[in-house]
Amino acid sequence: MPGEQIKDRIVEFTRVSASDLIPNPKNWRTHPEHQRDGLKSILGEIGFADAVIARRLEDNSLMLIDGHLRAETAEDAMIPTLVVDVSEEEADLMLATLDPLASLAGTDVGNLTELMRGLSSENDQISVLLEDIRDNYSIDFHELMEQETDADFIAGNDGIGDEMNPNITGMKAVVLHLKEDEYEAFYEKAFELGDKWDMDNLSDVVIEAINRAHKE
Repeated sequence: MPGEQIKDRIVEFTRVSASDLIPNPKNWRTHPEHQRDGLKSILGEIGFADAVIARRLEDNSLMLIDGHLRAETAEDAMIPTLVVDVSEEEADLMLATLDPLASLAGTDVGNLTELMRGLSSENDQISVLLEDIRDNYSIDFHELMEQETDADFIAGNDGIGDEMNPNITGMKAVVLHLKEDEYEAFYEKAFELGDKWDMDNLSDVVIEAINRAHKE
């Protein structure tokens, strides 16, 4: 699109009571309870910091294109609203593509990790939301990989390989953090695979499992 002029379809910015915004009957997004709780907590702590998007119908009412959960959560509050001059077909295209386009964005886990380190909240729902984000983007694992540890590398001339296990020379260590129920299941399945593949070393079993899964 270089050289082409991009249309500005925003014709109005207003504040509208949530109850006056008409839900789009073609809205395809669903919102689980934990998402609703998280948004309610964010709105309670920060307030509105962006606008929903709607278009005017022939009777001058406003139908939502984006921001359904905010409108549902806000109940009768006055919601910042961008009114766009689009046809029903164009509104359908926006409705179908706005969220999927956002989900196509990549993630710089390093930057996200730094951002998350400075975030905390006394609100339980926000704390749960932040923890979900950490889990979804494996932030704890990323932080672990950045930590300096004596287990990161064992040199071959430190006596460990000679006295404790002659096979431990020039190796790196990987630390797994498992919940108690996951711990038992992990070892049970690992031993089963070890017997199946005739392996008596946990590292060999894990590497073999990863290699086989990668080939599938």
